[in-house]
Amino acid sequence: MKHLLSTQDLSARNALRLLNVAEEMAAVGQREIKKLPALRGRTVVNLFFEDSTRTRISFEAAAKRLSADVINFAAKGSSVSKGESLKDTAQTLEAMSADAVVIRHPASGAPARLAASGWIDAAVVNAGDGTHEHPTQALLDAFTLRRHWAKLDGTPSAGTTLAGMKVLIVGDVLHSRVARSNVWLLTTLGAEVLLAGPPTLLPVGVGAWPCTVYYNLDDALAQRPDAVMMLRLQAERMNAAFFPSTREYSRRWGFDDGRLALLDTMGLDDTVIMHPGPMNRGLEISSAAADSPRSTVLAQVRNGVSVRMAALYLLLSGDSQDDPQDDQPENQADQPDQLATTPEGRTP
Repeated sequence: MKHLLSTQDLSARNALRLLNVAEEMAAVGQREIKKLPALRGRTVVNLFFEDSTRTRISFEAAAKRLSADVINFAAKGSSVSKGESLKDTAQTLEAMSADAVVIRHPASGAPARLAASGWIDAAVVNAGDGTHEHPTQALLDAFTLRRHWAKLDGTPSAGTTLAGMKVLIVGDVLHSRVARSNVWLLTTLGAEVLLAGPPTLLPVGVGAWPCTVYYNLDDALAQRPDAVMMLRLQAERMNAAFFPSTREYSRRWGFDDGRLALLDTMGLDDTVIMHPGPMNRGLEISSAAADSPRSTVLAQVRNGVSVRMAALYLLLSGDSQDDPQDDQPENQADQPDQLATTPEGRTP
């Protein structure tokens, strides 16, 4: 795995391997000393052409916990605002010997273009490109779900899939890179995926996706999902009226207090409520739902650091092994190098 650009590119084996390494990284996060020497001497550049809080900080924390040097680049105030092209920016980073570039860009396909262009030799990680994909968000969502269900079963989560689980994704699917990445990854891991949203906010061709589509949220909830993932209504990407009003959207498609109570009425005691953030409280999700014991919002943020540590580690440590017919034994391929669990200041 040279780059991490799309969850469509991930086989079940490679996805599980990354999630298993993330379990090791999460264990490191529970220690008094949370830093590892795994990527000492490596340089990670956060190249963000769009605003971000959670993703940028999460990648920065992940790289620093692995002892990498981190350079944060924001388009605002840089030469990009003066008209510098992606190519020129990339070649500048190459001249600075960047080992990995974490890129967020408003244009769908920009990370893939950067990875395939030859402008840069660094590993490229897609941190969100337009309405296309956001693979590390889907990975941290899968990690969160896997841990939740393993806890319910009283079993370790490492090595487990999402087979038999039903995940409902609700809202502005049309503009959501998170939804796309989750559909591909969750189905790869064995989950059944349901989509629900107004017809105007579902993309053309969604019927060909590996999921079931509903145009009524309550009908979708009647399918008794194990998780409900609410999507942010992305007004900044809308140049037309996709629904009558925000009040109407909230009434028909928001996870309000009534729908929160409905989960109790239906006996869905273990169903969790997810949101990738940032949330529009009172629009797609009520404060009661966002702050309820069912909510995994903060767990998703916390798990994001572990998952991104795993991604950077596998891309940069030399321990990246592609699926499927390689010479690596199965049990060895699925485990991180011993260095991954060695605290800062110690050697294996």
